[in-house]
Amino acid sequence: MSFNLLKGKRGIIFGALDENSIAWKTAETVHAEGGTFVLTNAPIAMRMGRINELAEKTGATIIPADATSEEDLDNLVTKSMEILGGKIDFVLHAIGMSVNVRKGRSYTDQKYDFTSKGWDVSALSFHKVMQSLYKADAMNEWGSIVALTYMAAQRTFPDYNDMADNKAYLESIARSFGYFFGKDKKVRVNTISQSPTPTTAGQGVKGFNSFINYAEKMSPLGNATAQECAEYTVTLFSDYTKKVTMQNLFHDGGFSSTGVSQEIVDQFSE
Repeated sequence: MSFNLLKGKRGIIFGALDENSIAWKTAETVHAEGGTFVLTNAPIAMRMGRINELAEKTGATIIPADATSEEDLDNLVTKSMEILGGKIDFVLHAIGMSVNVRKGRSYTDQKYDFTSKGWDVSALSFHKVMQSLYKADAMNEWGSIVALTYMAAQRTFPDYNDMADNKAYLESIARSFGYFFGKDKKVRVNTISQSPTPTTAGQGVKGFNSFINYAEKMSPLGNATAQECAEYTVTLFSDYTKKVTMQNLFHDGGFSSTGVSQEIVDQFSE
């Protein structure tokens, strides 16, 4: 069911890879709610995924961009405004990558060149995206910028590796840049701390299937799906959340507030 929450609004969506990704689901939901947007991803990710299908389905233009490149991002912002016919109302940053995880290196045996690359892609890119938007005065007043994170930024999950540090940095950027974007441009900046979700990237974390089952048993409402996250993101893009900014918003079925669930207690009582 569509409510036209984003009718007339324009945006940029980073990170759509395939139908399992939250960015993909968000693009579909934004389209259903009347929004128009540009899709972007790194050239290598575009070759791996099926972003062309999403663009055709939603009537979106694709602009390849390396989110770690200031030149690419400046070009993306300029071209997006040209294509969409005006300033931007919403941006989704759904980018994350750990080379250490991909290469099977533990947190106590990092290769720091890998660490730096993952930090640049997963966290610093968020600052670079917002700096490009800010300097170009590309955002409409009461616009909304959202990045996806995970609660490993606050609590330890051994196999989440250096991505936990990246997410902590990402959330700090949202607060710090959110202050300036709010004060100077009346633009909101928030992060969504999502349940473990079986995206292509998520399933690359060691022990992911076991953990997603554990989170399901711990969460009073169960894990939030990618589609549910997309719908929550749309509410943050809408005019109904104009005064919500600089927040890390947990969208995890109550996992983050639960010490232990009865299901877990029962399991260890057997």
